[in-house]
Amino acid sequence: MSVQLLKRKFTVDQYHRMAETGIFASSDRLELIQGEIIEMSPIGSRHAAWVRRLTQLFSETLGQRVSVSVQNPISLGDNLSEPQPDITLLAPRRDFYLTAHPQPQDILLLIEVADTS
Repeated sequence: MSVQLLKRKFTVDQYHRMAETGIFASSDRLELIQGEIIEMSPIGSRHAAWVRRLTQLFSETLGQRVSVSVQNPISLGDNLSEPQPDITLLAPRRDFYLTAHPQPQDILLLIEVADTS
């Protein structure tokens, strides 16, 4: 006899409500990808060093021409995904995206640092 597991997909709004009601621990490193809640890998020292190095490089080189966002959520506009890339270069805004996460049209460059194991 085989058992079939049902997967439920969540919207960004449902994901936010779960976080607000305390379903996830504050220490949980999660992101929503295509409706699935994914646990993110721990950040190792090499990975963190490269993120810091790139952040400094972009900040020094590009200055106020971009907003450098580090490991913060972005919206893909599909209502099923809210990834947290390692580094995102954004079009600068006076409100620093206070009212909503950056959308695809705001993203100039997205970087996900990969560390081999």
